[in-house]
Amino acid sequence: MPTLDHNRVLLVHPLGYAVGRAGGDISRVANIMPPLGLATMAAYLKKLGIASDIVDFYAWPDSERRMRDLLLEKRPGFIGFSCTTSAFLDGVRLAKLAKAVLPGVRVVFGGVHVSALRDRMLRDHPVIDHIVIGEGEQSLAELIQTAGRSQDVLGVISRGACADEIVFAGPRPRIPNLDDLPYPAYERLPGYPGRYTLPVFNYPTTPNASALSSRGCPYACAYCDRSVFERSYRFNSAAYLYDHMRYLKERFGIRHVNFYDDQFTFHLQRIEQLTDLLADAPLDMTFNCAVRAEHVTEPLLRRLKAAGCWMVSLGIETGDQDLLHAMNRKVDLEQLAGRVRLIKKAGIRVKGLLMIGLPGETEESVEKTRRFLFSLPVDDFNLTKFTPFPGAPAYATIRDHGEFDEDWSRMDCMHFLFVPRGFTRQRLEDLHVSFYRQHYQRPRVLLDYAAMLWRSPDSWRRFLSNLGTFIRFARGRDRFDGA
Repeated sequence: MPTLDHNRVLLVHPLGYAVGRAGGDISRVANIMPPLGLATMAAYLKKLGIASDIVDFYAWPDSERRMRDLLLEKRPGFIGFSCTTSAFLDGVRLAKLAKAVLPGVRVVFGGVHVSALRDRMLRDHPVIDHIVIGEGEQSLAELIQTAGRSQDVLGVISRGACADEIVFAGPRPRIPNLDDLPYPAYERLPGYPGRYTLPVFNYPTTPNASALSSRGCPYACAYCDRSVFERSYRFNSAAYLYDHMRYLKERFGIRHVNFYDDQFTFHLQRIEQLTDLLADAPLDMTFNCAVRAEHVTEPLLRRLKAAGCWMVSLGIETGDQDLLHAMNRKVDLEQLAGRVRLIKKAGIRVKGLLMIGLPGETEESVEKTRRFLFSLPVDDFNLTKFTPFPGAPAYATIRDHGEFDEDWSRMDCMHFLFVPRGFTRQRLEDLHVSFYRQHYQRPRVLLDYAAMLWRSPDSWRRFLSNLGTFIRFARGRDRFDGA
């Protein structure tokens, strides 16, 4: 057996489906987000003298050769996979391939899926040696530093001395100060930033980038997976965030940043400090962020606009107040509508985030959602197909509310795997398509997209160059060219 470098790890972001389908995957055409968690992990490990490489199959689907070459050339002692539910089984396939190429390599899995299902993942998948649950930087580092032999590493579930024994030393305390973490190692991502694209019509200019400035969410909505950070909420300081933006501009030429935080504006003082910094020393950058209706005020919006905020995303979810209550989403629709109008009044674009096919959904509730959304001055929206993920509260009782086909490989919010009582899957598909069709037939919407010719010319370039894929998606209702 070849000698392994136990101070090195290969970090892998699986694709989640057959490589041949990648070219027609509407989600990749519309948006390729960098694996920020793995990039942060690589930067953290580097500080401790642990070497790493990243293979991102989502950005580069045909990467099996590169993974093989890195395993044979670097001979890492560990290979780590960060997986969503839909990518997990592909990660298992790649892990088997890795062990065939380098038999002694230790396989580590992390991410939301394994954090939710824990021991079951080791019992059902013998190729996995360790599972990192929750926040992973410190746990993976310590696992590597002990060459995978210690069973006392907090936050890690491992196989014991006996084949059926599973050992868990206990949860690891969360990192208290996120400013202690380095910026993600963006330079470890081949093709960055050009290979990674924000959603079409969601940015004014290029190059652009994705970033995170906080972890967790203090709320407990029934549809959200909270298995990694649970209900904690921590954030980078305004000074750290400002310096991060400046670093992205100076190092990579980034001109627009999309913050993917669940709760970017939750801590008002941080946003006030950040907007002051951006006003005192402008970076000539724009940004997007997500807001929650309860946090939106006119003074906050004025600050965001002055600091360069181009668009905000707002969780609407449904236009049925009873469904919101059932999902533990504590927001009043009238209040939410007023906040959307405030955002538009401030001169900031609005993107609504919605779901269809929730437990308890009816034809009437879908129509309520359509009427509610179309009554608002939203510029864009995303209507996802509700998916009950293992770490979400709704998962435990989902079969009480309808039919659920728990096919992990298709649990990507782009397939109706859960069908509420009173619906057929076909009817949900028809409603989903008609919702979008009606939106794009509205004169105001068409005029707004026409204005994107000068507001976001690169979006139009991408849209037209992939027009066939967008049309096939609209007709076929599936992310893979209607297949």
